[in-house]
Amino acid sequence: MTARSVCIYCGSRHGTASSYATDAKSLGTSIAQQGWRLVYGAGDVGLMGEVARAAQEAGGGTFGVIPTHLLAREVGKTDLTRFVITETMHERKKVMLMNADAVVLMPGGAGSLDEFFEALTWRQLGLHAKPIVLLDTEGFWAPLKAMLEHIVAQGFAEASLLDFVQSADSPEGVMEILTRELG
Repeated sequence: MTARSVCIYCGSRHGTASSYATDAKSLGTSIAQQGWRLVYGAGDVGLMGEVARAAQEAGGGTFGVIPTHLLAREVGKTDLTRFVITETMHERKKVMLMNADAVVLMPGGAGSLDEFFEALTWRQLGLHAKPIVLLDTEGFWAPLKAMLEHIVAQGFAEASLLDFVQSADSPEGVMEILTRELG
């Protein structure tokens, strides 16, 4: 069996709470210690840089994907195990998802939400069956979870949509879910 890969969607900034970076480091370390490969947006800034450096320091494989137009802005981390440059954001998202066995959404902004919703939409449409997990550090994703429930309650999605997204409030909880789902 080949090693598993976990795609992390997260911010290119650190955010206001120090726990965001702490959890990013912890999750990157845990992924590597599990023998899994980190797949992420290839940036060396914000939470992206934290999760990648932690995975590297723990001896894990890293697969980064970044579009040409973000190389300077997100400081493309070229010392990864695999570093892929794409032409577009859409291509980046596709390559990341196709090279992962699971998705984890950490705190982040519009880009992280874009990645999450594309992965969720593809799951809803049956294009993949990969686990999608929210790292809900300090309740960061409570509004997102409420919005998904609202979408279902208002009849814009089947209740099964909620089954596609699992949540944990710590990196340890995320790893428990991933271990159960990925074996």
